[in-house]
Amino acid sequence: MKELFLIIGAPGSGKTTDASLIANSDINITHYSTGDLLREEVASGSELGKKIDSFISKGNLVPLEIVVNTIVSALKAAPTKTIIIDGYPRSVEQMMEFDKVLNEQNEIELKGVIEVKVSEEIAKERVLGRNRGKDDNEEVFYNRMKVYTEPLEEIQNFYQKKKLHFIIDGERAINPIVADIKDLIKKIQSI
Repeated sequence: MKELFLIIGAPGSGKTTDASLIANSDINITHYSTGDLLREEVASGSELGKKIDSFISKGNLVPLEIVVNTIVSALKAAPTKTIIIDGYPRSVEQMMEFDKVLNEQNEIELKGVIEVKVSEEIAKERVLGRNRGKDDNEEVFYNRMKVYTEPLEEIQNFYQKKKLHFIIDGERAINPIVADIKDLIKKIQSI
């Protein structure tokens, strides 16, 4: 049985970096970023990639079935028992569809949803400061922030009811954040 941990957070919260560092320091953990899985498809130049790009380049959500199928395939093919996915779910629909898919199978168990919490001000500073690509500008940042915050309360409540929601302070230096997430994962696994 695969053990899945989701890491959510605002654009610029550091969730992808945190998850990468955790996986890089532990050979028993595989990390997937939904953004990376989708960007890899875009980079391949496939028809699906072009379709995905038409959503991502505007800061909008990629359609549900494309995202869920991409994630579930990656999870089943993962080389380790423990898997971290960052940046998912991003909408109530994604959450409900993913929950439904997980409940219909017995290969993957969701163990925790870890929210890396940062203020909008810190998130904006980080995103506009990294200047990674055409989607790192103020207009796209505010759109991405709105896309993130609109469903957030419902997502938090859903996972709180299942006792799967945990919060990590993301406004500190990276090392203590990563250490706290690693400790939390170990603690959850031992329950």
